[in-house]
Amino acid sequence: MSESVPAKTVRDPESFRDALDSWMKRQRPDSAHLSVHDVDMPRSTGFSNETVFFTATWDDAGAPRSERYVARIEPRDGAIFPVQTAACEVSAGLQHRIMSRVGATGVAPVPPTMPYEPAPDVLGSPFFVMSFVDGVIPADVPRYSTAGFLVDDATPAERERMVYSGIDAMAAINSLDWRTLDLEWLDISGSGAPTFQQQLDLYRRYTIEELAGREHPVMLRGLDWLDANAPHDAPLGLSWGDSRLGNMIWQDYRCAAVVDWEACAICPPDADIGWWIMFDRMSFDDMDAKRLDGFPTREAMLAHWERAVGRSVAGSIDYWEIYATMRFCAIMIKLSGRFLRAGFQTQENSTAVNNGVTEALERRLDRQS
Repeated sequence: MSESVPAKTVRDPESFRDALDSWMKRQRPDSAHLSVHDVDMPRSTGFSNETVFFTATWDDAGAPRSERYVARIEPRDGAIFPVQTAACEVSAGLQHRIMSRVGATGVAPVPPTMPYEPAPDVLGSPFFVMSFVDGVIPADVPRYSTAGFLVDDATPAERERMVYSGIDAMAAINSLDWRTLDLEWLDISGSGAPTFQQQLDLYRRYTIEELAGREHPVMLRGLDWLDANAPHDAPLGLSWGDSRLGNMIWQDYRCAAVVDWEACAICPPDADIGWWIMFDRMSFDDMDAKRLDGFPTREAMLAHWERAVGRSVAGSIDYWEIYATMRFCAIMIKLSGRFLRAGFQTQENSTAVNNGVTEALERRLDRQS
Protein backbone atom coordinates (compact mmCIF):
# COMPACT_ATOMS: atom_id res chain seq x y z
CA MET A 1 0.00 0.00 0.00
CA SER A 2 1.76 3.14 -1.19
CA GLU A 3 0.79 6.28 -3.08
CA SER A 4 3.61 8.83 -2.95
CA VAL A 5 4.38 7.88 0.64
CA PRO A 6 7.33 9.90 2.00
CA ALA A 7 10.13 8.28 3.94
CA LYS A 8 9.50 8.51 7.65
CA THR A 9 11.96 9.28 10.40
CA VAL A 10 12.84 6.09 12.24
CA ARG A 11 14.36 5.56 15.64
CA ASP A 12 17.96 4.45 16.11
CA PRO A 13 17.97 0.69 15.52
CA GLU A 14 20.45 0.19 18.36
CA SER A 15 17.85 1.57 20.78
CA PHE A 16 15.97 -1.72 20.34
CA ARG A 17 18.91 -4.07 20.84
CA ASP A 18 18.90 -4.42 24.64
CA ALA A 19 15.13 -4.79 24.81
CA LEU A 20 15.07 -7.43 22.07
CA ASP A 21 18.03 -9.20 23.69
CA SER A 22 16.16 -9.50 26.99
CA TRP A 23 12.92 -10.52 25.27
CA MET A 24 14.56 -13.22 23.16
CA LYS A 25 16.29 -14.65 26.23
CA ARG A 26 12.89 -14.99 27.90
CA GLN A 27 11.51 -16.75 24.82
CA ARG A 28 14.49 -19.12 24.57
CA PRO A 29 15.57 -19.78 28.16
CA ASP A 30 17.37 -22.98 27.15
CA SER A 31 19.49 -21.28 24.46
CA ALA A 32 22.88 -20.75 26.06
CA HIS A 33 24.75 -17.48 25.55
CA LEU A 34 21.98 -15.97 23.42
CA SER A 35 22.64 -12.44 22.18
CA VAL A 36 20.90 -10.07 19.77
CA HIS A 37 22.99 -8.10 17.28
CA ASP A 38 22.99 -6.62 13.76
CA VAL A 39 19.84 -4.62 14.44
CA ASP A 40 18.61 -2.62 11.46
CA MET A 41 15.52 -0.78 10.24
CA PRO A 42 14.40 0.19 6.73
CA ARG A 43 14.92 3.89 6.11
CA SER A 44 12.22 4.28 3.46
CA THR A 45 8.95 2.75 4.57
CA GLY A 46 5.26 3.43 4.74
CA PHE A 47 3.40 4.69 7.78
CA SER A 48 2.10 1.35 8.95
CA ASN A 49 3.94 -0.99 11.33
CA GLU A 50 7.51 -0.14 12.33
CA THR A 51 9.87 -2.91 11.24
CA VAL A 52 13.07 -4.00 12.98
CA PHE A 53 15.47 -6.61 11.59
CA PHE A 54 17.82 -8.39 13.97
CA THR A 55 19.96 -11.50 14.39
CA ALA A 56 20.01 -13.78 17.42
CA THR A 57 22.99 -16.04 18.06
CA TRP A 58 23.20 -18.80 20.68
CA ASP A 59 24.99 -22.07 21.45
CA ASP A 60 23.26 -25.17 20.15
CA ALA A 61 24.87 -28.32 21.63
CA GLY A 62 28.19 -26.53 21.71
CA ALA A 63 27.95 -25.16 18.20
CA PRO A 64 27.08 -21.52 17.43
CA ARG A 65 23.75 -20.97 15.68
CA SER A 66 22.34 -17.75 14.24
CA GLU A 67 18.89 -16.85 12.97
CA ARG A 68 17.61 -13.65 11.42
CA TYR A 69 14.28 -12.26 12.63
CA VAL A 70 11.86 -9.43 11.93
CA ALA A 71 9.92 -7.53 14.61
CA ARG A 72 6.72 -5.74 13.57
CA ILE A 73 5.78 -3.01 16.04
CA GLU A 74 2.30 -1.54 16.40
CA PRO A 75 2.12 2.04 15.06
CA ARG A 76 1.64 4.55 17.85
CA ASP A 77 -1.56 5.95 16.38
CA GLY A 78 -3.13 2.60 15.51
CA ALA A 79 -3.94 0.69 12.37
CA ILE A 80 -4.39 2.40 9.00
CA PHE A 81 -7.26 0.18 7.84
CA PRO A 82 -10.71 0.16 9.49
CA VAL A 83 -10.92 -2.05 12.56
CA GLN A 84 -13.12 -5.07 11.88
CA THR A 85 -13.92 -6.08 15.47
CA ALA A 86 -12.81 -5.24 19.02
CA ALA A 87 -10.45 -8.22 18.82
CA CYS A 88 -8.69 -6.53 15.89
CA GLU A 89 -8.00 -3.16 17.52
CA VAL A 90 -4.26 -3.86 17.89
CA SER A 91 -2.96 -4.42 14.37
CA ALA A 92 0.15 -6.29 15.51
CA GLY A 93 -2.00 -8.72 17.48
CA LEU A 94 -4.37 -9.17 14.55
CA GLN A 95 -1.52 -9.91 12.15
CA HIS A 96 0.13 -12.37 14.50
CA ARG A 97 -3.13 -14.21 15.05
CA ILE A 98 -4.09 -14.53 11.38
CA MET A 99 -0.57 -15.45 10.29
CA SER A 100 -0.45 -18.19 12.90
CA ARG A 101 -3.78 -19.58 11.71
CA VAL A 102 -3.04 -19.42 7.99
CA GLY A 103 0.52 -20.63 8.44
CA ALA A 104 -0.70 -23.71 10.31
CA THR A 105 -2.76 -24.79 7.29
CA GLY A 106 0.29 -24.96 5.02
CA VAL A 107 -1.75 -23.81 2.00
CA ALA A 108 0.28 -20.63 1.51
CA PRO A 109 3.78 -19.64 2.66
CA VAL A 110 3.64 -17.54 5.83
CA PRO A 111 6.70 -16.72 7.96
CA PRO A 112 6.79 -18.66 11.26
CA THR A 113 6.03 -16.45 14.25
CA MET A 114 7.19 -16.33 17.86
CA PRO A 115 4.74 -15.56 20.70
CA TYR A 116 2.89 -12.24 20.46
CA GLU A 117 4.03 -9.55 22.90
CA PRO A 118 1.12 -7.34 24.01
CA ALA A 119 3.05 -5.39 26.66
CA PRO A 120 4.00 -1.87 25.50
CA ASP A 121 6.91 -1.59 27.93
CA VAL A 122 9.29 -3.76 25.86
CA LEU A 123 9.55 -1.79 22.60
CA GLY A 124 7.10 1.02 23.32
CA SER A 125 4.13 -0.70 21.65
CA PRO A 126 2.85 -4.26 21.22
CA PHE A 127 4.78 -6.30 18.66
CA PHE A 128 5.40 -9.73 17.22
CA VAL A 129 8.51 -11.41 15.88
CA MET A 130 8.65 -13.63 12.81
CA SER A 131 11.41 -15.50 11.06
CA PHE A 132 13.23 -13.57 8.37
CA VAL A 133 12.54 -14.97 4.91
CA ASP A 134 15.33 -14.33 2.44
CA GLY A 135 14.31 -13.05 -0.98
CA VAL A 136 13.43 -9.93 -2.93
CA ILE A 137 10.41 -7.62 -2.74
CA PRO A 138 9.16 -5.43 -5.60
CA ALA A 139 9.49 -1.82 -4.49
CA ASP A 140 6.82 0.85 -4.23
CA VAL A 141 9.26 3.79 -4.53
CA PRO A 142 10.39 3.80 -7.26
CA ARG A 143 7.56 1.53 -8.40
CA TYR A 144 8.62 -1.92 -9.56
CA SER A 145 7.05 -1.24 -12.96
CA THR A 146 9.59 1.52 -13.67
CA ALA A 147 12.81 0.44 -11.93
CA GLY A 148 14.38 -2.43 -10.05
CA PHE A 149 14.93 -6.12 -10.60
CA LEU A 150 11.67 -6.73 -12.48
CA VAL A 151 12.66 -4.12 -15.05
CA ASP A 152 16.41 -4.74 -15.18
CA ASP A 153 16.92 -8.45 -14.51
CA ALA A 154 13.76 -10.51 -15.00
CA THR A 155 12.98 -12.31 -18.23
CA PRO A 156 9.41 -12.31 -19.59
CA ALA A 157 9.03 -15.94 -18.46
CA GLU A 158 10.17 -15.05 -14.94
CA ARG A 159 7.74 -12.14 -14.73
CA GLU A 160 4.89 -14.38 -15.83
CA ARG A 161 5.89 -17.06 -13.33
CA MET A 162 6.00 -14.48 -10.55
CA VAL A 163 2.55 -13.06 -11.22
CA TYR A 164 0.86 -16.46 -11.47
CA SER A 165 2.69 -17.75 -8.39
CA GLY A 166 1.40 -14.77 -6.43
CA ILE A 167 -2.15 -15.30 -7.64
CA ASP A 168 -1.93 -18.99 -6.73
CA ALA A 169 -0.89 -18.09 -3.15
CA MET A 170 -3.68 -15.51 -2.90
CA ALA A 171 -6.28 -17.95 -4.24
CA ALA A 172 -5.16 -20.60 -1.74
CA ILE A 173 -5.82 -18.13 1.07
CA ASN A 174 -9.15 -17.17 -0.48
CA SER A 175 -10.20 -20.83 -0.58
CA LEU A 176 -9.79 -21.35 3.18
CA ASP A 177 -12.91 -21.85 5.30
CA TRP A 178 -12.88 -19.10 7.93
CA ARG A 179 -15.19 -21.08 10.21
CA THR A 180 -12.97 -24.16 10.39
CA LEU A 181 -10.01 -21.85 11.09
CA ASP A 182 -11.85 -20.50 14.17
CA LEU A 183 -11.79 -16.94 12.86
CA GLU A 184 -15.00 -15.91 14.59
CA TRP A 185 -13.02 -13.09 16.25
CA LEU A 186 -12.72 -11.57 12.74
CA ASP A 187 -16.50 -11.75 12.15
CA ILE A 188 -17.73 -8.17 11.79
CA SER A 189 -21.32 -9.20 12.60
CA GLY A 190 -20.40 -10.75 15.94
CA SER A 191 -23.15 -13.28 15.33
CA GLY A 192 -21.64 -15.78 12.94
CA ALA A 193 -23.47 -14.26 9.98
CA PRO A 194 -21.29 -11.54 8.45
CA THR A 195 -22.46 -9.81 5.27
CA PHE A 196 -20.74 -7.83 2.56
CA GLN A 197 -23.04 -4.88 3.30
CA GLN A 198 -21.40 -4.64 6.72
CA GLN A 199 -18.05 -4.08 5.00
CA LEU A 200 -19.53 -1.29 2.89
CA ASP A 201 -21.09 0.26 5.99
CA LEU A 202 -17.78 -0.01 7.87
CA TYR A 203 -15.93 1.91 5.16
CA ARG A 204 -18.63 4.58 5.04
CA ARG A 205 -18.40 5.13 8.82
CA TYR A 206 -14.60 5.13 8.67
CA THR A 207 -14.61 7.66 5.81
CA ILE A 208 -17.00 10.06 7.52
CA GLU A 209 -15.04 9.85 10.78
CA GLU A 210 -11.66 10.43 9.12
CA LEU A 211 -12.95 13.29 6.96
CA ALA A 212 -14.09 15.10 10.12
CA GLY A 213 -16.41 17.42 8.23
CA ARG A 214 -14.31 17.82 5.09
CA GLU A 215 -15.93 17.36 1.68
CA HIS A 216 -14.96 14.39 -0.49
CA PRO A 217 -17.55 14.10 -3.27
CA VAL A 218 -15.66 11.43 -5.26
CA MET A 219 -15.39 9.14 -2.26
CA LEU A 220 -19.08 9.52 -1.38
CA ARG A 221 -20.02 8.95 -5.01
CA GLY A 222 -17.98 5.77 -4.94
CA LEU A 223 -19.64 4.52 -1.76
CA ASP A 224 -23.09 5.23 -3.18
CA TRP A 225 -22.26 3.42 -6.43
CA LEU A 226 -20.93 0.41 -4.53
CA ASP A 227 -24.07 0.26 -2.40
CA ALA A 228 -26.31 0.43 -5.45
CA ASN A 229 -24.45 -2.25 -7.41
CA ALA A 230 -23.30 -4.65 -4.69
CA PRO A 231 -23.34 -8.38 -5.59
CA HIS A 232 -24.84 -9.51 -2.28
CA ASP A 233 -24.83 -13.14 -3.38
CA ALA A 234 -21.01 -13.16 -3.42
CA PRO A 235 -19.76 -15.96 -1.13
CA LEU A 236 -17.87 -14.77 1.92
CA GLY A 237 -14.43 -16.08 2.83
CA LEU A 238 -11.04 -14.97 4.07
CA SER A 239 -9.76 -11.85 2.32
CA TRP A 240 -6.05 -11.07 2.76
CA GLY A 241 -6.93 -7.42 2.16
CA ASP A 242 -3.67 -5.96 0.81
CA SER A 243 -3.02 -8.39 -2.03
CA ARG A 244 -0.16 -7.29 -4.24
CA LEU A 245 3.31 -8.24 -5.41
CA GLY A 246 4.98 -5.90 -2.90
CA ASN A 247 3.45 -7.77 0.04
CA MET A 248 5.12 -11.01 -0.93
CA ILE A 249 8.71 -12.17 -0.61
CA TRP A 250 10.08 -13.83 -3.75
CA GLN A 251 12.65 -16.53 -4.40
CA ASP A 252 13.39 -17.44 -8.00
CA TYR A 253 10.25 -15.51 -8.99
CA ARG A 254 8.06 -17.73 -6.83
CA CYS A 255 6.16 -16.64 -3.74
CA ALA A 256 8.18 -17.57 -0.65
CA ALA A 257 6.10 -15.68 1.93
CA VAL A 258 2.88 -13.69 2.22
CA VAL A 259 3.18 -10.73 4.62
CA ASP A 260 1.25 -7.63 5.73
CA TRP A 261 -2.06 -8.97 7.00
CA GLU A 262 -3.44 -5.88 8.77
CA ALA A 263 -6.33 -5.50 6.27
CA CYS A 264 -7.67 -9.06 6.48
CA ALA A 265 -11.43 -9.52 6.78
CA ILE A 266 -14.31 -11.94 6.40
CA CYS A 267 -15.43 -10.62 3.06
CA PRO A 268 -15.99 -11.88 -0.49
CA PRO A 269 -12.49 -12.98 -1.55
CA ASP A 270 -13.26 -11.30 -4.87
CA ALA A 271 -12.03 -8.18 -3.06
CA ASP A 272 -8.49 -9.57 -3.22
CA ILE A 273 -8.39 -10.07 -6.98
CA GLY A 274 -9.95 -6.61 -7.29
CA TRP A 275 -7.15 -5.08 -5.17
CA TRP A 276 -4.53 -7.04 -7.13
CA ILE A 277 -5.84 -5.74 -10.46
CA MET A 278 -6.29 -2.21 -9.11
CA PHE A 279 -2.65 -2.12 -7.97
CA ASP A 280 -1.48 -3.53 -11.29
CA ARG A 281 -3.36 -0.79 -13.15
CA MET A 282 -1.96 1.89 -10.84
CA SER A 283 1.55 0.53 -11.34
CA PHE A 284 1.39 0.62 -15.13
CA ASP A 285 -1.45 2.64 -16.69
CA ASP A 286 -1.76 5.30 -13.99
CA MET A 287 2.01 5.83 -13.97
CA ASP A 288 2.29 5.90 -17.76
CA ALA A 289 4.67 2.94 -17.49
CA LYS A 290 5.08 0.54 -20.39
CA ARG A 291 3.71 -2.87 -19.48
CA LEU A 292 6.65 -5.21 -18.97
CA ASP A 293 6.97 -8.12 -21.35
CA GLY A 294 5.72 -11.28 -19.69
CA PHE A 295 3.23 -9.59 -17.36
CA PRO A 296 -0.12 -11.29 -18.00
CA THR A 297 -3.03 -9.11 -19.02
CA ARG A 298 -5.58 -8.29 -16.35
CA GLU A 299 -8.05 -10.57 -18.11
CA ALA A 300 -5.53 -13.41 -17.88
CA MET A 301 -4.87 -12.69 -14.20
CA LEU A 302 -8.58 -12.77 -13.43
CA ALA A 303 -9.03 -16.01 -15.37
CA HIS A 304 -6.13 -17.60 -13.47
CA TRP A 305 -7.66 -16.61 -10.10
CA GLU A 306 -11.07 -17.92 -11.16
CA ARG A 307 -9.58 -21.29 -12.11
CA ALA A 308 -7.68 -21.45 -8.84
CA VAL A 309 -10.72 -20.72 -6.63
CA GLY A 310 -13.06 -22.78 -8.81
CA ARG A 311 -15.66 -20.14 -9.61
CA SER A 312 -16.24 -16.94 -11.55
CA VAL A 313 -15.84 -13.55 -9.91
CA ALA A 314 -19.10 -12.37 -8.34
CA GLY A 315 -20.81 -9.65 -10.34
CA SER A 316 -17.99 -8.17 -12.39
CA ILE A 317 -14.31 -7.45 -11.88
CA ASP A 318 -15.10 -3.76 -12.48
CA TYR A 319 -17.10 -3.76 -9.25
CA TRP A 320 -14.25 -5.24 -7.21
CA GLU A 321 -11.69 -2.89 -8.71
CA ILE A 322 -13.86 0.08 -7.76
CA TYR A 323 -14.34 -1.42 -4.29
CA ALA A 324 -10.55 -1.73 -3.98
CA THR A 325 -9.95 1.83 -5.15
CA MET A 326 -12.57 3.10 -2.69
CA ARG A 327 -10.76 1.29 0.15
CA PHE A 328 -7.42 2.76 -0.93
CA CYS A 329 -9.02 6.19 -1.19
CA ALA A 330 -10.40 5.82 2.34
CA ILE A 331 -7.07 4.96 3.93
CA MET A 332 -5.40 7.86 2.11
CA ILE A 333 -7.56 10.13 4.28
CA LYS A 334 -6.11 8.64 7.45
CA LEU A 335 -2.62 8.40 5.99
CA SER A 336 -2.62 12.13 5.26
CA GLY A 337 -3.26 12.76 8.94
CA ARG A 338 -0.08 10.87 9.76
CA PHE A 339 1.82 12.92 7.18
CA LEU A 340 0.45 16.06 8.81
CA ARG A 341 1.50 15.03 12.32
CA ALA A 342 4.94 13.98 11.03
CA GLY A 343 5.44 17.40 9.44
CA PHE A 344 5.45 16.15 5.83
CA GLN A 345 2.27 18.04 4.97
CA THR A 346 0.33 21.10 6.01
CA GLN A 347 -3.42 21.68 6.01
CA GLU A 348 -2.94 23.63 2.78
CA ASN A 349 -1.22 20.82 0.84
CA SER A 350 -2.99 17.88 2.49
CA THR A 351 -3.50 14.81 0.31
CA ALA A 352 -6.51 13.60 2.29
CA VAL A 353 -8.82 14.36 -0.64
CA ASN A 354 -6.65 15.53 -3.52
CA ASN A 355 -4.40 12.63 -4.48
CA GLY A 356 -3.80 10.15 -7.26
CA VAL A 357 -6.07 7.52 -5.71
CA THR A 358 -9.02 9.92 -5.70
CA GLU A 359 -8.31 10.63 -9.37
CA ALA A 360 -8.16 6.89 -10.08
CA LEU A 361 -11.49 6.31 -8.32
CA GLU A 362 -13.12 9.08 -10.33
CA ARG A 363 -11.83 7.57 -13.59
CA ARG A 364 -13.10 4.11 -12.64
CA LEU A 365 -16.54 5.53 -11.77
CA ASP A 366 -16.72 7.59 -14.97
CA ARG A 367 -16.23 4.37 -16.98
CA GLN A 368 -19.43 3.04 -15.44
CA SER A 369 -21.53 6.05 -16.46
